[in-house]
Amino acid sequence: MPDLRSTPRPTLLSGARILDPSRDLDTHGDILIADGVIKDIAGNLKAAGLPDDTEIVDCRGLIAVPGLVDMRAFIGEPGAEHRETLASASQAAAAGGVTTIVCQPDTDPVIDDPAIVDFVLRRARDTAIVHVHPMAALTKGLEGREMTEIGLLQAAGAVAFTDGTRSVPSAQVMRRALTYARHFDALIVHHTEDAGLTGEGVMNEGELASRLGLAGVPRAAETIVFERDVRLAAMTGGRYHAASLTCTDSLDVLRRAREAGLDITASASINHLTLNERDVVGYRSFFKLSPPLRAEDDRQALVQAVAEGLVDVIVSDHNPQDVEVKRLPFSEAAFGAIGIETMLAAGLRLVNDGSVDLMSLVRAMSTRPAQLLGLEAGTLRPGRAADIALIAPDEAWILDAAMLKSRCRNTPFDEARFEGRVIRTLVAGCTVYEYV
Repeated sequence: MPDLRSTPRPTLLSGARILDPSRDLDTHGDILIADGVIKDIAGNLKAAGLPDDTEIVDCRGLIAVPGLVDMRAFIGEPGAEHRETLASASQAAAAGGVTTIVCQPDTDPVIDDPAIVDFVLRRARDTAIVHVHPMAALTKGLEGREMTEIGLLQAAGAVAFTDGTRSVPSAQVMRRALTYARHFDALIVHHTEDAGLTGEGVMNEGELASRLGLAGVPRAAETIVFERDVRLAAMTGGRYHAASLTCTDSLDVLRRAREAGLDITASASINHLTLNERDVVGYRSFFKLSPPLRAEDDRQALVQAVAEGLVDVIVSDHNPQDVEVKRLPFSEAAFGAIGIETMLAAGLRLVNDGSVDLMSLVRAMSTRPAQLLGLEAGTLRPGRAADIALIAPDEAWILDAAMLKSRCRNTPFDEARFEGRVIRTLVAGCTVYEYV
C-alpha cells in the first residue's frame, strides 16, 4: 500500500474540469501536485514549466473534485474484523473516491476511552490508505446513561460524539451532553429514533408494510426524538447534527430550526436519497435498513432538501454484515448495507436525472462534512493536501457485488446500472486507487 507519509513525485492533472465547492469554483484547467499538496491550479501549467520528474496525467473528459468525506461509516475494527477492517474499508473508500472515513464508535470495545481512540488512529496510520478519523461514544458503553469524557476524547483525536445506531432515550442525559460539549465546541451527532415506537418494526409503517405482513416503523419514531433534540439544542446552545433524516416531517422540523437561527445540521444517507420502501417488495434483506427506507414522497423531499442545502451532508451509512445474518427471512435479518464504494456512483444518479447539480452533490459529500468536523479536507485550495477524486461522468457500468473491496457484499445495488465512476483517487498526492 502507498506510504502516505512519503513524498510522492510531482503530478500534473492536465485538462480536467475542476469542481471545488469550497470556493464555488467550476472551471477547466490543470492541477499541479507536489510534496503531497496542491501547488497551483491554472489554465495551462505546462506552459509555465514543470519539475523534470513530473508525472502528467491526461484528465480530458474527467472531473476533478475534492476527495469525499464519509461522515458515517461503521467499521468492524476493533472486535468484528470478520465484517470489516480499517484496511478493507479504506480500500473500498478509495475505489469510491472517498479520501476520509469517519468511523463510528460501535466497536468492541466501544470507542469511549482515549486509549481506544489512540488505537484506532494508530491502526489506521499503519493499515489504511485513506485518512481515518473516529467519532467517540457520547455515553459510556453506548448505554445512554452516563456521558463520556468529551474533553479527553476530543484531545485524543475524536472529531465528534455519537452513540452510533443507538438513540439516547433520556432528555436529561442529552441536555447535559449538549451543555458539556459546548465548552469544547464539540459536535453531537445523534441517531434520531424512539426505540419504544420503533419496537419490532423492520420497514416503513404504512399500507405496503401491512400488505407484506411486516411490522412497520412510524415516521414519528424519528421526528419525536429529533424535535426533542432541537428544543434541547435551543436550551443549551450546543452544536447538534441529526445522523440520518428520512422523512418530510423531520425536514419540517429542521427547516423551522434553521429559521430560528439554531446550530442544527443534518445528514441523509445515499440509500434514502436513491431508494424507497417499494424496494423492499420481494423481501430482499439487503434493503433492510435502520432507519427504514421511506415512501417515494419522502425520498423526493430529501433530494430537494439536499439541492437547496437544507440537508447538509450525504453519508454512505456503510454497515457491513456477513451472509449469515443477511440471508435470513426479512424480519430476522440484520439491518444495514455497505455503501462507501457506491455512494458517489449512486449520487450521480441524482445529477443525471436533474434533481441535484454536481456542485451541490460534491458539497454534501465532501466540503460540508469537512467543515462540520473541522477537518483540513473537502477543498482543492492551493496549499491543502492533494486529496482528489477523478470522475469519468459518462462511464456507464453495471455493479458486480463480487468485485467490491469490502469484506461483506450486502449492497442494495448489485447488478444496478450506473453512469459515472471514479477513475483515480489520490490521497496526499499518492494514487491509492486507479480504475483499469
